[in-house]
Amino acid sequence: MSVRRIDQDHTRFRQIVRGRIKQDLKRFVASGELIGKQGQRYVTIPMPQIVLPRFRHGENPQGGVGQGEGQPGQPAPGQEAEGQGQAGEGAGKHGLEVEVPLEELAKILGEELALPNIEPRGHQQLRTPAGRYTGISRSGPMSLRHWKRTFRAALQRQIASGTYDPNHPVVVPIREDLRFRALQTRQTPRASAVVIYMMDVSGSMGREQKELVRNEAFWIDTWLRHQYHELEVRYIVHDAEAHEVDQHTFFHLRESGGTKISSAYELCLQLMREQFPVGEWNVYPFHFSDGDNWSARDTEHCVALLKDSLLPLCNQFCYGQVKSAYGSGQFKKDLDAAFRGVDKLVTSDIQDRHGILPSIQAFLGKGR
Repeated sequence: MSVRRIDQDHTRFRQIVRGRIKQDLKRFVASGELIGKQGQRYVTIPMPQIVLPRFRHGENPQGGVGQGEGQPGQPAPGQEAEGQGQAGEGAGKHGLEVEVPLEELAKILGEELALPNIEPRGHQQLRTPAGRYTGISRSGPMSLRHWKRTFRAALQRQIASGTYDPNHPVVVPIREDLRFRALQTRQTPRASAVVIYMMDVSGSMGREQKELVRNEAFWIDTWLRHQYHELEVRYIVHDAEAHEVDQHTFFHLRESGGTKISSAYELCLQLMREQFPVGEWNVYPFHFSDGDNWSARDTEHCVALLKDSLLPLCNQFCYGQVKSAYGSGQFKKDLDAAFRGVDKLVTSDIQDRHGILPSIQAFLGKGR
């Protein structure tokens, strides 16, 4: 009975924590405070102290609240009066940090944004354990020794060597006769996905714009890892030229050159063709910029790359335009005009931190 009571309390606590997360999801997304507390499978979430309500039994002859000696405004026994206070030694209110699986965080995000599950295309053939010891091996621990197969091997060896005596049928296995149970492996299809993040790092993209991109990328990754067993992430930065970089460089690099968006699209296309063939991978390119491009001719080249090459090879192409004091915002207008009615290209405006959640919903809300 005690174990059952503990399980009930644990389930109730998880439900309370889940409710708190859903209540504060907009704040978590906007602040980005979860990014620095992310582990491999869990994220640490700061929460206020949770106090469960309880009944107190006893007489209450006076009724109402605030009974007892004293006047309104007078400090209760043990408390200091108003005035210039000094450092105290009493206990204060403490917060609480709770480890929540990223899988649970993804489910909460999906429920709040009503995100549909993705129907993946393609797969990789991976060898995974079948879960049963149905194979036979010549090596292994003695605890997995297969007696019948060992005896059979020893019998066959003695018959072949002429040492077996039917009148005195003694079979003595030696080391080379030992057979062991082995965990069988099999080919299983597993859907794999790759996210290719591209970001403008020219002088007009400041720290605040990069922080918006970083926050949004965290939640996009969380949702896609919930949908796919295998997820790879690649990063491309560009100004007038494009380069593939690691995650830290992607979010912290600052350049001062011009902006040529087609350089990033060409490098993205090269990665897709060489490393992530369309028959085996679900490809999700995400491009973030403030909307400036160096010329209308390069924008036309970007549109041609999208129509002829990128869109046919990816599940969905997403463009997020962050607001910048120096960005014109023209590139989104050009994409919207060129791809009106095309479902595989989705654009969004990210005006500030509160625009991250609607942007995620726009990008992931089609279940591609």
